[in-house]
This record gives sequence, C-alpha cells and structure tokens, in this order.
Amino acid sequence: MKIRFLLDENLSPKLKFAVLRLNPAIDIVRVGDPDAPPLGTLDPELLRYLEVSQRLLVTDNRKSMPSHLEAHWAAGGHIWGVMWLRPGTTLGSWAEAIFLLWETTDSEEWIDKLDWIPF
Repeated sequence: MKIRFLLDENLSPKLKFAVLRLNPAIDIVRVGDPDAPPLGTLDPELLRYLEVSQRLLVTDNRKSMPSHLEAHWAAGGHIWGVMWLRPGTTLGSWAEAIFLLWETTDSEEWIDKLDWIPF
C-alpha cells in the first residue's frame, strides 16, 4: 500500500503543494484540511488519528511528540511512521524526500518507525 501522509499544522502549507507538484497522486493532507484533524488537535489525539487513518506523520515537533509517542506505544498503540524534518533544510529538499519515500517504499515498512528527512 502506498504511503499516505499527514503534515503537522506547524509546517507551511507550501510543503503540501511542493509535494503535489512532484506527483499529484500522492495522498497528503495537512492538519486543518477538510479531511484531516482540525487545527489545535493535541498530540495524543493526532497519534490516534494516524493509527486509524494509516497515515505517516511529517513533523518538526521534537519537543512534545516523543513523550506522547512513548505513551501511545505503552498503551498498545501503533503508528504508520513519523518523519522529523531536519532543521536548516529547504522546503524543496523536504518535498523531494517525501516524494522519494512515497515512490520507493510501502506504508507497511514504516509501522512504528521513526526517521529524519532528508535522510
């Protein structure tokens, strides 16, 4: 199954459009979009949404998300992957890395895994 992405609300909406320019078939939504959790959704609720919707989270939240992930896993939950954005990288590099993930891997490969983009 192809990866489906959820962008954290703290990320620029321009990232979604940059990814879609590379391939409009990529299933990518941002928190606050009509088919995504509303703006202001707390991390624990976001993790539950990711599990149910089978979406990989792209975020720059390195402050609160790690502890919420630990609690989610401790409660028996799972995720379809989390990708942290490397600071100081360009929007274009992030978009290309997301496209590369979508193009070369399957969603099942990312269950309960964490990584950085670009790699």
